[in-house]
Amino acid sequence: MKNVSFKINQTQGKARTGVLHTPRGDIRTPAFMPVGTAATVKAMMPESVAATGADILLGNTYHLMLRPTAERIERLGGLHKFMNWDKPILTDSGGFQVMSLAGLRKLTEEGVKFKSHIDGSEHNLTPERSMEIQRMLGSDIVMCFDECTPYPAEPDVVADSMRMSMRWAQRSKDAFGDRPDHALFGIQQGSTLPEMREESSDALKSIGFDGYAIGGLAVGEGQEAMFDVLDYAPGMLPVDKPRYLMGVGKPDDIVGAVQRGVDMFDCVLPSRSGRTGQAQTRMGAINLRNARHIDDPRPLDEECNCPTCQNYSRAYLHHVHKSKEIIASMLLTWHNLHYYQELMQGLRGAIAAGTLDDFAAAFHARREIGDIPLLG
Repeated sequence: MKNVSFKINQTQGKARTGVLHTPRGDIRTPAFMPVGTAATVKAMMPESVAATGADILLGNTYHLMLRPTAERIERLGGLHKFMNWDKPILTDSGGFQVMSLAGLRKLTEEGVKFKSHIDGSEHNLTPERSMEIQRMLGSDIVMCFDECTPYPAEPDVVADSMRMSMRWAQRSKDAFGDRPDHALFGIQQGSTLPEMREESSDALKSIGFDGYAIGGLAVGEGQEAMFDVLDYAPGMLPVDKPRYLMGVGKPDDIVGAVQRGVDMFDCVLPSRSGRTGQAQTRMGAINLRNARHIDDPRPLDEECNCPTCQNYSRAYLHHVHKSKEIIASMLLTWHNLHYYQELMQGLRGAIAAGTLDDFAAAFHARREIGDIPLLG
């Protein structure tokens, strides 16, 4: 009997809120997964990530297979123990990173042969090998191996890429086997072509997965084109399974995607922005590099109760970032992750209360006004 299940508690329009139950803990949806690429969310302690409200982290198969290797992590007790995170972990398949290695990879029906960006060593990543690596890592949610179709691409290229991904999806399912305490997600492809998305969805449903991702977006097509796809793509997937939009994204991307029926998200933006001096707030993004913050005693967001906003001023954050102090990345990343989790909590509450449209309107109105500089 499968020990991973998904329950939808409330809906409003296409939006849903519910719980993805796993043996390691419940994941409240809509959910945002902080990215722990190399078994760490950069500049954060695991306890601090949990304190922001995160129910699940994302790990990266490509990076972990190269360093420290999946075999070493397995010998040391698995990824949860290795990185001191006892909640669920989702691992991507490695396909996206491998596909981005232009000039360092060779793609065939069997899989992808590539050279490591670290030391030039040669590797062969196939659906079967991806499943083996993710099993050794011990991830709770495993992603099937696919090719992320480049954008833009001609229709015949999109079709060939998508159909190979569907063949790889079947091989991933076969290699995954019977693992009741773990889930396997299929990945819908098809670029921005509705007929390709539909063919992909039909293939995935015939194979059968515990959840379904929407892949091949956030690759340069822009928000308008992405939303055009999300107007129909989630509805092609089973209504009773979680839907995961890979690699998204900015706060307004997430709000729009939730309104279109997406349940799960991941993105490096909160931590990457934290390291480059940018904070996400209710008023939009704030650039702490700007000189206007040099004497500003206010917190990043006066309505935020994260440790950064409760204890540090914009002036201090400007100073430590300009001074290249490590604490700048720590404090800004903590705030950004807290903001994202607070946004997800607000979306879940609004769907449950039937006020999602009002929530979204208020969200967009405040970000349109933007951050007001301190006067005087």
